[in-house]
Amino acid sequence: MDKRALAPIKRGAGVMMMKSLWCAVVWMGFVAGAQAQIAQAPDFAAKVNDPDGMATRTLACTTCHGAQGKATQNGYFPRIAGKPAGYLYNQLLNLRDGRRHYPTMGYLLENLTDDYLREMAVHFASLDIPYPEPLVAKEPPSVLERGRKLVFEGDASRSLPACVQCHGTAMTGVAPFVPGLLGLPRDYLNGQLGAWKSGKRHAQEPDCMAAVAKQLSPEDVGAVSAWLSAQPVPNGGKPADGFAVRMPVTCGGVDDVASAHFRSGSGSGSSSNAGATTK
Repeated sequence: MDKRALAPIKRGAGVMMMKSLWCAVVWMGFVAGAQAQIAQAPDFAAKVNDPDGMATRTLACTTCHGAQGKATQNGYFPRIAGKPAGYLYNQLLNLRDGRRHYPTMGYLLENLTDDYLREMAVHFASLDIPYPEPLVAKEPPSVLERGRKLVFEGDASRSLPACVQCHGTAMTGVAPFVPGLLGLPRDYLNGQLGAWKSGKRHAQEPDCMAAVAKQLSPEDVGAVSAWLSAQPVPNGGKPADGFAVRMPVTCGGVDDVASAHFRSGSGSGSSSNAGATTK
């Protein structure tokens, strides 16, 4: 066979080999991190503390996201403990299926089934871990006030909804699909809003966050991220049970029933966040 005809085959084999090697190196790093956590807390993997084995099976996740998913001091990797299960499940799907891009996560998830991703999401959503105190904001008061106004009031002149209209009056999210935005690092918030604004991050259609982010200026992004990251997390960060009013936009990945779930004063629809305020 002509050597020139073999060249593309060799290149393809080389790419696959490099990808396999890279994945193996990444996986060994995660395994080493998981083993270190078990060594520090040998009872963590005990059956009594981990009846379904999911805590042990997801130890690789905690290498970046921190012990039990409570985040680290890194400043970029987000907390996943206690986030709404539907939100976590959607993000795992987005990362596996290429709507959201982070190569390491994509490689780790590419062969996992929907059911297994759902199990992972439910596990991390069930964890009730205290939040640390927020870092003190370094931005001037005018910048923080700009961020606060966008969070609570939006900007009607740009048809920009307030963050609280979707993420809950306490900004701790709405179960089961909408995440809280407090307790996240400023750099992570900046990065995700920037990724949506630039078209590098996507969600299920209609991608409401992309539409919102595209309306934000870089100064808006910086102000919102600075204000959010400097706020204490009320009520242990627990998401509301339902929406106080209908969401102002239609978002893919948010069940129609959840979107139309109006909170009443009593019963299963009442929220533990009712009356909560955020300063």
